Amino acid sequence: MSEAVINTIADVEFGAELPTFTPDTSLDTVREFANAVGWGGGGRFSDHDKARKEGLPGALVPGIMGMGFLTSTIHQWCPAAQVVHIDTVFRAPMLADEPCFIGAVVTDIDEDAGLVEIDMTLRNSADETRVFGTAQVRLPV
Repeated sequence: MSEAVINTIADVEFGAELPTFTPDTSLDTVREFANAVGWGGGGRFSDHDKARKEGLPGALVPGIMGMGFLTSTIHQWCPAAQVVHIDTVFRAPMLADEPCFIGAVVTDIDEDAGLVEIDMTLRNSADETRVFGTAQVRLPV
């Protein structure tokens, strides 16, 4: 895994792994996020028992919060990065209070355009893929 500071496209190596990111998926954090975006009512994102009564396995981490985690992974790797595009596939629910981690690897570099493509995976503690996707990122040249 590459722990080097990434400031420009010249610092990026093909196949380099970004530092693993472990987001805060605690119920309190998920509840706070859901309230901030206006989704706090009903319990789907704030209460495990209420979510189960809706037929869910527990309180969910909202998909847009998961996408924010992917973006955070990129910015921790390279604070100067500009996320141009993220394409995600949600394979299974992410549950609040369930530890997860994000792994990512550089899969393409276009030095002339200053663009890097990164494959990203969000896995739970059982190593099950919950979300995966690709990000296109612009870095200073």
